[in-house]
Amino acid sequence: MRLYPTRGAAQSGRQSVSFSEAVLNPAADFGGLYAPKTTPKLGDLSALKELSYRNLSKTILKLFEVDLDEKTIDEALSTYDRFDDPSNPAPLVCVSERLFVMELWRGPTRAFKDMALQPFGAILSSLAAKRGEKYLILAATSGDTGPATLETFANRADTEVVCIYPDGGTSETQKLQMISQEATNLKVIAIKGDFDDAQSALKTLLSSESFNEKIKASARKLSAANSVNFGRILFQIIYHIRGYLELLKRGEIKEGEAIDIIVPSGNFGNALGAYYARKMGVNIAKIIIASNDNNILTDLIATGRYDLTKRKLIATSSPAMDILKSSNVERILFDLFGEQRTRSLMEDLAQKGAFRLEAAELDLLQNVFEAAWSNEKEVFSAIAQNAQSGYMIDPHTATCLKAARLGESRVKVICSTAEWTKFAPTILNAIERKIYGDKEALLELSKRFDIAIYPSILNLFAKKPIAPKPIAPNEIEGEIISWLAKR
Repeated sequence: MRLYPTRGAAQSGRQSVSFSEAVLNPAADFGGLYAPKTTPKLGDLSALKELSYRNLSKTILKLFEVDLDEKTIDEALSTYDRFDDPSNPAPLVCVSERLFVMELWRGPTRAFKDMALQPFGAILSSLAAKRGEKYLILAATSGDTGPATLETFANRADTEVVCIYPDGGTSETQKLQMISQEATNLKVIAIKGDFDDAQSALKTLLSSESFNEKIKASARKLSAANSVNFGRILFQIIYHIRGYLELLKRGEIKEGEAIDIIVPSGNFGNALGAYYARKMGVNIAKIIIASNDNNILTDLIATGRYDLTKRKLIATSSPAMDILKSSNVERILFDLFGEQRTRSLMEDLAQKGAFRLEAAELDLLQNVFEAAWSNEKEVFSAIAQNAQSGYMIDPHTATCLKAARLGESRVKVICSTAEWTKFAPTILNAIERKIYGDKEALLELSKRFDIAIYPSILNLFAKKPIAPKPIAPNEIEGEIISWLAKR
């Protein structure tokens, strides 16, 4: 498997890299990412539908020809033992006629990021150990990447993690998951700003020659756990393939029948996984992007214009989607239009705050994607209606209900990205318009709807961690270097 820089390579840069190289060093030339130019084909899907999740994963990794040995792959996939059902880590639930929810949050931190980050942590640590290297891994989070990254790397040898989150930009439960981690190889930093500020800081550090030199001087190398790292994306392809195969196996669709995938999208990694699954041969008619009030992706897909100049980030009840700079859109541009056009568009975004696709380019984008967005009133209404009908959804999943009404009457699969326990006060407020604290809301919802609370979530409230003092984004580098010096 070879991965290519989305904005092209500098004259002295790497023209392409292996999968393991991209995992360890995800930053490409000119501020770009790494992505494949081609994807393998799955072939006869009916031959795959009886495979277990792990065997399907192995098959797909083999198709991509990843440069990992059997032992590393087995160790990575064994991390699904920590899920509710290791044999079926992403179950499909039918919620109404021809509408299914893929519950991607059945892992240890109760968010879909576990699906990719659990195996990713094992792979990166294994590669570091084999090379005799020590890695500093950066992560920026709007609420779910942080807990999942900290969880997968806690106490792993040869790795240290710095997790950056926007102060006030996550749920209280998500924050507690981060700041209550006790492993000594983990560092959590709160910043003054929003997720876009956190993500921009991460990308700046990854590409900073001076910062990289400081990390090198400390006998470490630098990597990242966000979906800028293709090691994350590969595992997000697998569950989309599995979902389609499960529908075939259960007789919900016929062979060759098309479905739609609905993704509550923030940084576009989940949608990108569906895009690659489609390219590999899964019959996905449309990938429907669901957004909240920060509906910049709706504008892109409807008009071809990505414009930051007239937007200000809005804090909503679905914080993982409170993003205006969706990193993985770049990989879609690269796949559709090539490296030179991608570099031009991304330079326009950086310099002018906007870019616009040509009409023919927009046609190509719309051939794959549709989009819809929900305001807060619609999100709350969807949460309340589903709770009363017996199925609890979080605010991110709730944005997908409006999107599910789009288009033709195909079978649709909603990607549910977080368990209700991560956003209990929001859910209870949606039901009865009353403000509760996190623990109080958890207990009330559990009692009222007779649903269990995942033990590690409830146990968070018995801990008394001290939240880090928020710092400015330009202070992050100094904070990291100071922490490493004390290690």
